[in-house]
Amino acid sequence: MNTADTATASAADMADLPMQHPHAPASAAQARARFFNSGNAFDIKLPEVPARLFAPPQEGRYGVFDCDQSRALGCGFAASTPLLLARYLRIAARAALPPLDVHATGSVWYVISGSGSLAGAVDGFAFAAGDVFLLPGACGYRLEAGAAGALLWSVGNEPQLAFEHAQPAPVAEAPIDAVHYPAGEIERQFALIFSSATRSQTSGRALIFSSDRQAAARNLTPTLTLSFNTLEPNTHQRTHRHNSAAVTLVVQGEGCHSLVDQTHCPWAPWATLVTPPGAPHSHHNAGARGARFLIVQDGGLHYHTRTMGFEFLEAAG
Repeated sequence: MNTADTATASAADMADLPMQHPHAPASAAQARARFFNSGNAFDIKLPEVPARLFAPPQEGRYGVFDCDQSRALGCGFAASTPLLLARYLRIAARAALPPLDVHATGSVWYVISGSGSLAGAVDGFAFAAGDVFLLPGACGYRLEAGAAGALLWSVGNEPQLAFEHAQPAPVAEAPIDAVHYPAGEIERQFALIFSSATRSQTSGRALIFSSDRQAAARNLTPTLTLSFNTLEPNTHQRTHRHNSAAVTLVVQGEGCHSLVDQTHCPWAPWATLVTPPGAPHSHHNAGARGARFLIVQDGGLHYHTRTMGFEFLEAAG
């Protein structure tokens, strides 16, 4: 063994070196420097994203209810997945929520029941059960319910911005506008889809939402995708995986369940299912009616970075 080999053999493994500080910084900017190496820089083990079901708030409970699993994720802000936050909002009859701030690039909304109106940072509009709408990030949105109250579901990328301590762009400079998709128009689009044929590689029959400004990317916001999936009776969606996390709202389905990494997740009315990124999963309908489920993913981010990684893990048929 030569001298160099002997020195290497007796030296400490660089993976065991602590974080290094500059030796003699000449300024405050230099003093902030820290150094790692290829042995100790990539050994951080982050908590896995749990697969979890959230139930909507019980009747008589009003306000905003986060589907929060930040403790399991080890982050200091509300999050359903590292980049997505789902929440329910229940408003009493003819009442309004306190002004709502959306600290996100954009948020997707689905009206589960009731009706009401929205006003504030964008041109206001009335909404009703079955509607979908998109809002850019802004402060002071006002949501008021009609005579029957309202229950809404929303998903935004608040955790993505919180992770970077970032703020949404002003509404006038935002990459998205407010968009309203009434239930009647959604049904018209579904009728068109169901009157058309499909290919073997098509992942079921789903309605994908976009807008004039995001149409080129087929996204709803630069990072979020929204699809309204369907599942015929006594069928299942083939086992598949993708690198985006998914947050799913059960809109319609009896005798349905999902398998997420072989964990059985029974559906319940208006439940929210979190599917971890990369997890093999499938959706099953053993009931007599067609099922519907709304899925928000951070898919736009993965499409942009070319890391979506979608693949079927089960042969067609």
